[in-house]
Amino acid sequence: MPMTTPLADRYVERRWTSPDGLNLYARDYAPAEGPARLPVIAIHGLTRNSADFGVIAGLIAHSGRRVLAVDVRGRGRSDRAPDPMTYTPDVYAKDVVALMEQAGIEKAVFLGTSMGGLITLALTAIKPKAIAAAILNDVGPEVAAEGLARIAAYTGQPVVIESWDDATAYARRINETAFPDYTDADWAAFARRVFREGTEGAPVLDYDPDIAAPIKAAGSKALVPNLWPSFRALARKKPTLLMRGGTSDLLSSAIADKMKKAAPAMAYAEVPGVGHAPMLDEPEARAAIFEFLAEVG
Repeated sequence: MPMTTPLADRYVERRWTSPDGLNLYARDYAPAEGPARLPVIAIHGLTRNSADFGVIAGLIAHSGRRVLAVDVRGRGRSDRAPDPMTYTPDVYAKDVVALMEQAGIEKAVFLGTSMGGLITLALTAIKPKAIAAAILNDVGPEVAAEGLARIAAYTGQPVVIESWDDATAYARRINETAFPDYTDADWAAFARRVFREGTEGAPVLDYDPDIAAPIKAAGSKALVPNLWPSFRALARKKPTLLMRGGTSDLLSSAIADKMKKAAPAMAYAEVPGVGHAPMLDEPEARAAIFEFLAEVG
């Protein structure tokens, strides 16, 4: 079951400017007192935002690390991009580099869920020295076509939502296979993370529908990205933890096995009974993350 903690709300709002002038947003969690540790930069999935990291970000900060949980361009409180073709991992990675430069961060531990993991892999090619270590949450250099097709089927599609009950029902319909143990209260909280109050009062999805434009433009090619060279460069040179949902349809067990063979030193953890992607508030996920971070500077 999902957990809640008051630590999730202990952040300040940070703004930074992208290379092309967008005003972007991040939750900035200050570290608890103690020895200086490398900060963590948390990057969410395709249609999500920084709220996904509320629990784990608060816990990591309480353990002594600063956490910056970003809203990628087009999501949450970050600007929507005038050119939807900039909704790509390489552009997102350059936005993260700009955040680091403006926040005075030379190196960080990256925590990337789904698309956030792909952004981390893109950063490996753009600025590898920025990555001290990486946690890839339910994503790899290759993804299962059925999982990506499922996500592409609803991303950017119009949906009629007239109330928070409707929003809750939508969140449940799209995600209940991944979280079969969620209660009604869990789904209501989930909806509050992925929807916001619209200008006319009804909830609206908290992302720009045009984030789907590059996926549609790429067609079938979008379903078979090959990031193995970037993954090998990351996982063979930097401490890396791979987290997998036990029933994930995006990161299959076969792909996870290939990743383990390609990077034998990589740490691995699985969250049973959860699909794509673990929320990282699960006991197994929290334990694996803190064990991994204990070995990182």
